[in-house]
Amino acid sequence: MGRKLAFFLFLTIVLILSGCNSKENENTENKDTIKVYTTVYPLKDFTEKIGGKYVETGTVYPPGTDEHSFEPTQKDIIKMADSDLFFYIGHNLEGFVTKAKPILEQEGVKMTAIGEKVHLEEENGTSEGDASEHNDEHSDEHANGHGDTHEDSHEGEGDHHQHGGVDPHIWLDPVYSQEMAELIKDALVTEMPQQKAYFEDNYNKVEKQLQELDETFKTATANSKTNKIIVSHGAYGYWEDRYGIKQISVTGLSASSDPSQKQLQEIIKTAKQQGIHSVIFEQNTSSKLTEIIRKEIGAKSLTLHNLSVLTDKDLKDGEDYFSLMNKNAETLKTALH
Repeated sequence: MGRKLAFFLFLTIVLILSGCNSKENENTENKDTIKVYTTVYPLKDFTEKIGGKYVETGTVYPPGTDEHSFEPTQKDIIKMADSDLFFYIGHNLEGFVTKAKPILEQEGVKMTAIGEKVHLEEENGTSEGDASEHNDEHSDEHANGHGDTHEDSHEGEGDHHQHGGVDPHIWLDPVYSQEMAELIKDALVTEMPQQKAYFEDNYNKVEKQLQELDETFKTATANSKTNKIIVSHGAYGYWEDRYGIKQISVTGLSASSDPSQKQLQEIIKTAKQQGIHSVIFEQNTSSKLTEIIRKEIGAKSLTLHNLSVLTDKDLKDGEDYFSLMNKNAETLKTALH
């Protein structure tokens, strides 16, 4: 979006909202439901599962959109301004939040950057190209005898630090997602303390499911023939330290950043040397460069769901965070074995 259009949008919303302070007179303790707006899908799903009958949720992202480049409409921001809570990831994932935050806070919306409150381990959330010193000793425990003697300094796997050096795709890690869910639960309890026991009980159910999901991923990645996957978008860095895999990403953390010809050749070379037999695409992005690599190495196509947004098909099929993540675990198992 151009600067002039963005500025016009900002002014228009200020004018629209300046006379709308309806939430100032609301008694939060007497209301029946909490209105929650979110960005990425897992925030919405966790909120619904924990909040149950006491929450009304909405997401700013239309089905199938790219969260990295999305810009909300006036209507979107007006809807957000009518919410009680707004959950987003942070770490510069949602660029529009910087412009919208002053307006939403003026309207009494309590905003929480859930991802920025998660306590990340120092080495987590990096792709193989993030640091040349990222070693393989952790992943060797998971990959059984695939003879990885190739030096892991592939330029094509680079993270262009689109998000300030922190991978924002925290929701793809079942362990970190437990903390995300707890943060959501705490925010709901603060907003509606009389339902604390209800929210706590629902959170405990979500936490158990996430713990089981973590075990599913451990099983899917154990005793693999290779520990490397080629992905169209470098969103899976948290699986590296957690489960010992290595993502070779055609683009960086943002799906809109393309590699150089040299980086492409390096990816192809690595894939052939490592005997990688599949290339992984995503549900909401298409990548001609990834398809070129797939054809060059004669690999089959697989799909991972980054869960940032649902597609129309996901909605029709009734998918949720856990069904999609379990499918991701199956995809990993196929790619690694």
